[in-house]
Amino acid sequence: MRMTKGVEWALHTLLNLDMIGGGPVGSGQLAEAHGLPAPYLIKQLQQLSRAGLLTSVPGPRGGFSLARPLSDITLLDVVEAIEGDARLFHCTEIRCCGKIGEFSPPPDGPCPVTSAMRRAEQAFHQALAAQTLADIRAELDHSPMVGRVIRSAFT
Repeated sequence: MRMTKGVEWALHTLLNLDMIGGGPVGSGQLAEAHGLPAPYLIKQLQQLSRAGLLTSVPGPRGGFSLARPLSDITLLDVVEAIEGDARLFHCTEIRCCGKIGEFSPPPDGPCPVTSAMRRAEQAFHQALAAQTLADIRAELDHSPMVGRVIRSAFT
């Protein structure tokens, strides 16, 4: 599975908003801080807002701010906000196709391949749900230079 870059940008944007603190930050300023085209980042910001991870304040002094603390935002929240919650594996019952399917009795239970893939997907989701952005922020806090760089990018 490969996630889009939107997940990475969304994670960094949420962390950046927390690190700079204060009021809302405009989408142009957020995009400029990482050298992104604003229309590209706006798409992720809107998805994060719809998912309840960001709040949007309209107007000339408006922008985006965190809707809840980093400790209440999991990696799974961000992945689902950007990628959706669609299943990673889609069984097409190939066990019933071709000569194998012709010579085999009709299946009488779930496909073992599908069952194994569902278990793996569930473990992946559990691992994402177990990590919050506060966990990542704690790692970032071990490098004080990171905070200074991020704050200076927004001044």
